[in-house]
Amino acid sequence: MKNMVRVTSIAVFFGVLAVLIMIGTGLDFQRPMEIYVEQAPLATVPLAVPQQAAQMKGKEVSKPIVITADKDKPAVNAAPVSYKKPTDKTVYLTFDDGPSDLTLEVLDILKREGIKGTFFVLGKEAETRPEIINRIYEEGHTIGNHTYDHRYDQLYGRFQDFWGQIKKTEEVIRLITGERPQLVRAPGGTAGHFDEAYFQLMKQGGYHVFDWNVDSGDSKYKGVPVKDIVKGATTKVKGNEAIVLLHDGKGHGESVKALPDIISYYKKQGYAFEVLSTKTQPVQFTAQKAARKASQPSKQWITQEVVANSALFESGRTLAVEFGGLETAFAAGEYKLVDGRLMVPLRSLVERLGGSVSWKSHNKTVQVKLGGNRWDADPVGGLLLSHQTGGKPVSSDVHLIGGTAWIPIRDALDFSGHPVTRVTYEESEYRVLTL
Repeated sequence: MKNMVRVTSIAVFFGVLAVLIMIGTGLDFQRPMEIYVEQAPLATVPLAVPQQAAQMKGKEVSKPIVITADKDKPAVNAAPVSYKKPTDKTVYLTFDDGPSDLTLEVLDILKREGIKGTFFVLGKEAETRPEIINRIYEEGHTIGNHTYDHRYDQLYGRFQDFWGQIKKTEEVIRLITGERPQLVRAPGGTAGHFDEAYFQLMKQGGYHVFDWNVDSGDSKYKGVPVKDIVKGATTKVKGNEAIVLLHDGKGHGESVKALPDIISYYKKQGYAFEVLSTKTQPVQFTAQKAARKASQPSKQWITQEVVANSALFESGRTLAVEFGGLETAFAAGEYKLVDGRLMVPLRSLVERLGGSVSWKSHNKTVQVKLGGNRWDADPVGGLLLSHQTGGKPVSSDVHLIGGTAWIPIRDALDFSGHPVTRVTYEESEYRVLTL
């Protein structure tokens, strides 16, 4: 399992910013160089997860959807994505609703057969069985996001709620594997659940949504017989790609029993076994007018949450922070460079460095305990107050973005008793050094 986060952000973007910083400060363009900066945000969100899949024919998506929400909402358009089409017959075995004890049996079978699978996991289950998530990851399978708790009533009323569950599960998986899943499967499938806004906003946020074109039928009702699951999972498809829906969550023991016969069938038919990836052309059900029409988010929310989120999956510099013998790192997209200052989410910084934060609703402040110091941050008033000095509040650019407090990293470290001594800039990272 990875001990440090290995994600990255926009290299060209930061390269241009670095040049601008150097021009503005008269610094020579050379590496490594020292600059004095601080960083900023990224958005966090809620929870969710369902389970049964609609029986519909999926369609491959090749063109980005352009939607205009209400008149007050923005038109959303995502950049086209190029996909690799396999020349040989290919099958993708996908498993929803885990991890559970049955996942271990599935992993044993896949290992014995020498093939890989794609696991769309629930955040709620992953929290309780991190060792299984780690095994899936370490054995080379792909992990996808299946929301947090699979509750339809919490997922398909407002897009913001669906997004929140995706982000919550993403963080659970990141803390276990060090990586963020870009692949998403909607509980029950997108049919009747996604309108075009859901599809497009997920794409703009950097995610790849996958339905399926072969339904094993193992979730039609409790205790579906093995022979029926095998029959459903081996249904012939048009084209040479089969994305097979199976379940490895609790109560799907018959699916595990059916798996060897399913694998045997596809091997005899000459299929290659692959995992889904961002280069796989998604199969998606057609967005239906009958789908529940979710309330659409505002332009500001989309900018703060969705647009900012896409940077998480782009390449760029990490932000490394050395603090009192500890070190942590923020992936590109997890921080921001604003007017020469490095901004970070306050809670993420403090907790990664071993501290704690608590929200005081009565006065809308954040109480911080870090490095043996206690201090308050007022993101509404833009102020910081140290408990040690008992002095007057100090002005700071601490502020809220989408409900998350962001702060100049220099301010947070200074108030925690470890002032910044220098910040170095190299091609792959910013590094903040403290006393």
